[in-house]
Amino acid sequence: MLKKLLVVATLLAAGNAHAALTSAGDIAFTAFNADEDGLSFVSFVDISANSTVYFADNEWNGSAIGSGGAFNTGEIYMQWVSGPSLISAGSVIRFSAFDKVTASASQGQLSRATVTGSSNPGISNSNETIYAYLGGSAAAPTTFLAAITNGTFTADGSLGGTGLIEGVSAIRLNAKPGASTEPDFAEYTGARSGLVSFSDYKSLVSNVNNWNVDTVNNSTSAALVPNTTAFTIAAVPEPETYAMFLAGLSFLGFASRRKN
Repeated sequence: MLKKLLVVATLLAAGNAHAALTSAGDIAFTAFNADEDGLSFVSFVDISANSTVYFADNEWNGSAIGSGGAFNTGEIYMQWVSGPSLISAGSVIRFSAFDKVTASASQGQLSRATVTGSSNPGISNSNETIYAYLGGSAAAPTTFLAAITNGTFTADGSLGGTGLIEGVSAIRLNAKPGASTEPDFAEYTGARSGLVSFSDYKSLVSNVNNWNVDTVNNSTSAALVPNTTAFTIAAVPEPETYAMFLAGLSFLGFASRRKN
């Protein structure tokens, strides 16, 4: 019994740890606004200081990274640098004026990345797919983190070779019943508190039925401001509490052995 409790305590302590951005699904988009040229996303892990994440609305060709996978040309690449301080898991970052040279972010710094052939700024109100990824440069992704589309992942930018999966780490907005075929605006409206871990929110955010999505084409959504409330998890014991718990278990085990 004591051994089982020790294992449980160790697993709980491990579940309280955080990691940097490393893999698909570590972030998820929470808002899309083609009229305002805005986006927002939540991070399910801590983001280390001065991390760089790239965003592109050029279409991926469907091949794997390192095996012919590449973006097409003609649209823009953006780079976001997180800033000098760690950004905690659950934080929601908002981008606005994504189409402007003076694009802004609620945390960190958002700017255009210089890539040859990049010339068409802005988020389109139709057939638009945006990817978030890590990379050696804007045009050379190494790890895709998330994707969102108001079109399809077949005609408007492939998930092939990215490691992203629709409904898991990528979201197709017009998949919601009753949604516009080419929505201008969409926003996650599901839970942001009460779950045990940040990873538990992934299935909620990636489910388009938990989103408010335009029901008509060409809506007027430029003035809509997305919800940037942070995601939070249910309170868990601090490491000091685990230490006291383990010490108590050790004492009980010692007392039991003395009694026997």
